[in-house]
Amino acid sequence: MKPSVRWISVSLAALGAIGVAMPAAAGSATGSFNVTTTVIDVCAVSTANLGFGTYSPIAGSALDGTSTITITCTLGTPYNVRLDAGGHSGGSVSTRKMQRTSGGSETVNYSLYRNAGRTQNWGETDNTDTVSATGTGLTQGHTVYGRIPASENVPTGSYSDTVNVTVSY
Repeated sequence: MKPSVRWISVSLAALGAIGVAMPAAAGSATGSFNVTTTVIDVCAVSTANLGFGTYSPIAGSALDGTSTITITCTLGTPYNVRLDAGGHSGGSVSTRKMQRTSGGSETVNYSLYRNAGRTQNWGETDNTDTVSATGTGLTQGHTVYGRIPASENVPTGSYSDTVNVTVSY
């Protein structure tokens, strides 16, 4: 007598139920993928105004002031901070000029420096008169030291200038 197909099916199911190892019915496969990015050299700059306050041309003393340039660059990014000559004609990176804001062509001379002793001019020539640093990924402050020389012979009024900051990296 021949066993029926149904009886074999039932028998295999019964063997699985009582703990006899049976071949897995489903397979599995694995794979992987790469995750990538490119970190770029990038810097951001913010500035604060430099206000000298009131200046007395007859006091016989220079007037000092400071400001801060804040730079954030990618970790390991070398950079240079440049200051231009300002916006008024006749100025240079060694002697900038604030012009009278109420009209007229009168100017007050001033200078910007990289050090508190006001002996290192701050200009636009890398490796000569700029500030060099390397990015940390965090904000880094750089102080601008300004000075109006003593005894500028100028009329009463408000004076101003705009200095552009360039960060090269």
